[in-house]
Amino acid sequence: MEEKAVQTVKPTKRSFVGLVTSDKMDKSIVVTITAKKMYRLYKKYVTWSKKYMAHDEKNDAHVGDTVRIVECSPYSRHKCWRLAEIVERAK
Repeated sequence: MEEKAVQTVKPTKRSFVGLVTSDKMDKSIVVTITAKKMYRLYKKYVTWSKKYMAHDEKNDAHVGDTVRIVECSPYSRHKCWRLAEIVERAK
């Protein structure tokens, strides 16, 4: 019998683009992700939002900035995301 090589594919890391709602902590930011989803029963669009705490090593992001966060290994109890890039600065 032939043994087939099993190729393991590493899953891609999830990433989101959202708005920074808090930067009061040291090396941490709170990012709010919003999306519009259709409600199944009524067929209407509902705004859905979720907050994620992310690690910001340089304290570079501020409230109002649009940022991209990427999933990573846990930094603390609530932080398992890190700041990948600042897409757009607040005006």
